[in-house]
Amino acid sequence: MNESQGPTPAGTSRPYRNLSEALRAHRIDTQNHEFITAITDAVGITSFIDRGRYIEAIRSDGGTPLHIGKTYTNGFAEDELISVGATVLRLRPSEGRAPYFYATHPSEFRPIAEKAPAARAPRKTASTVSAARPTKTIERDYGTCDVCFMVRNASGGCSCD
Repeated sequence: MNESQGPTPAGTSRPYRNLSEALRAHRIDTQNHEFITAITDAVGITSFIDRGRYIEAIRSDGGTPLHIGKTYTNGFAEDELISVGATVLRLRPSEGRAPYFYATHPSEFRPIAEKAPAARAPRKTASTVSAARPTKTIERDYGTCDVCFMVRNASGGCSCD
């Protein structure tokens, strides 16, 4: 939740025509588009502005603008109740915007039930794991020659000996 405030790093902030254009431009997961649309419809947004790392959504009532990132939407008041479908959002305190709260997008939630594997793979034993693992070479420092400043070999010699 650490985000930079203000205009984009290049100093240019451009408005978007609509939310779908903004979401596509920021490459936000399509799984989150319906969720974010429901939030912006519930809050009432007049415009969307590119701020580099997030989309700034200006509220129609003049309240605090929302910051829509890839995984969160930030800028809600503590007592604000936003419903998406039949569910009221669980808001968490923001780390980057102190008095405000944020909601996590659905793509960040783990699936409730993991799918069962179709076929079990054979178990790896210690011998197969160690055989598959590449060996790590140990590099040693044998020092440098005081005369020619070349790296000494393992026997302690160099090219000027």
